[in-house]
Amino acid sequence: METLTLKQLSSILTEEPTTALPKRNDLLRKAGAGGLFLAMDLCVLAFSILASLYLRDALFPGEVVLANYVSVIPLFMLLFPAVYFLRGLYPGFGVDAIRELRTLTFSTSLVYGAIAILTFFIKDDWFYSRLAFLSSWLLSLGLIPLGRAVVRKIFGSKHWWGIPVIVIGAGKAGEKVIKSMHKHLHIGLRPIVAVDDDIDRWGYIDGIPVIGGLEVTPDLASKLQVDHAMIAMPSVPSKRQKEIIWKYSRYFLHTTIIPDIFGLSSLWVSTRNIGGILGLEVRQRLIRKSSLATKRVFDILLTTLIGIMVLPLILLTALLIFIDSRGRIFFRQERMGIADSRFEMIKFRTMHVDAEQRLQDLLDQNPEMRAEYEIYHKLRNDPRLTRVGKFLRKFSLDELPQFWNVIKGDMSLIGPRAYMPWEKYKMNGQDEVILKVKPGISGLWQVTDRNASSFEERNSTDVYYIRNWSMFFDIYIVARTIGVVLTGNSGY
Repeated sequence: METLTLKQLSSILTEEPTTALPKRNDLLRKAGAGGLFLAMDLCVLAFSILASLYLRDALFPGEVVLANYVSVIPLFMLLFPAVYFLRGLYPGFGVDAIRELRTLTFSTSLVYGAIAILTFFIKDDWFYSRLAFLSSWLLSLGLIPLGRAVVRKIFGSKHWWGIPVIVIGAGKAGEKVIKSMHKHLHIGLRPIVAVDDDIDRWGYIDGIPVIGGLEVTPDLASKLQVDHAMIAMPSVPSKRQKEIIWKYSRYFLHTTIIPDIFGLSSLWVSTRNIGGILGLEVRQRLIRKSSLATKRVFDILLTTLIGIMVLPLILLTALLIFIDSRGRIFFRQERMGIADSRFEMIKFRTMHVDAEQRLQDLLDQNPEMRAEYEIYHKLRNDPRLTRVGKFLRKFSLDELPQFWNVIKGDMSLIGPRAYMPWEKYKMNGQDEVILKVKPGISGLWQVTDRNASSFEERNSTDVYYIRNWSMFFDIYIVARTIGVVLTGNSGY
């Protein structure tokens, strides 16, 4: 989607309605993205069914009769797109990954359940393979979200991907909203212009033109044919903000209000209707006992499964460390656990035995690296790392021994960062939330900004994760973690 300039916007606003900018064809844009998702969904679905039948036939040769499934497969191909469409998954612009995963899981399970019931009543006897049906369902649950992620990865940065958004307000909140939409292009919300009454803010934010005052909003909505707006003016007095919402929201089909609640980006809230009064509920999902129990079961099952699969890799890594440099194979370090407890976190050793002295010498001699270390608590070109250690850090393989911490109950597979005791004073009070749950081997900050985020940003991300937790969130992070590990993305 092309970026407008201030000059273009000026000419658009001064043109007569008859010569205004041609209508942006959002319908074609949505149809194009929806068609890509539909094609991917059907391909993945067909693969899941055929792979399941092949697996069943491989295990029990001659028992699978393909003719029995010919009448069922068209039902899959018709019902899935219909249900997905009704649940808003085509094209799904503006839907975050967690919500999409949850919707896909429920919708996919619903269709499989409906087909199972339907075929039971149609046929006198159930001659379909239960194993093939179950494996097809499980494959669909895993592969359909993956296929959609591939579509977003390939097409999410294309100029035609997404729908245009007008941002009302160009202060700190508006700037964060614009940068967030640019950072997450795959979601499909594209800011094209921001408006503000403050003349000092006119110009550009992250390449997006800022004009004013707010009275130009109706003309922009009409001449640019934009249906989505975000009002990002949380610091404006409530009376004025109410006037802005009432006056300008009517020009858009969809208007999102960015509130100011204890900070713009950290908290996750849900709405509550209290006798006609709008309430905002701040959630602490992961702190509930039921959530912690569910998460513990998830940790034990998945850690055991993954641990068995990577055991040969663990043994090979230990051998390489032993050959590469002198010192112990494992490195133990005290970290803060749940309820501000202390435990020894186990990792593969990635540094030389005189690592701390090397670091101190480097920081004393290099002010730039000292500044980098104070912000991120690590260095991109760390002289302490061994040859094998650099490789282990890049692909996060040094963290494999932490599976033992998970089994022991010190850590979780997914959670906040495992902070060192001396870092507590830098957490600005957020430790009161973060230390109520177990730290994780991986977490939200590792699969988003990872090493590019500052210490304060990691704290905020950890708090966001705790308040926003769900099993779908953990599954999403596990999937993202696998991708990060395999690509070695930003690891050091």
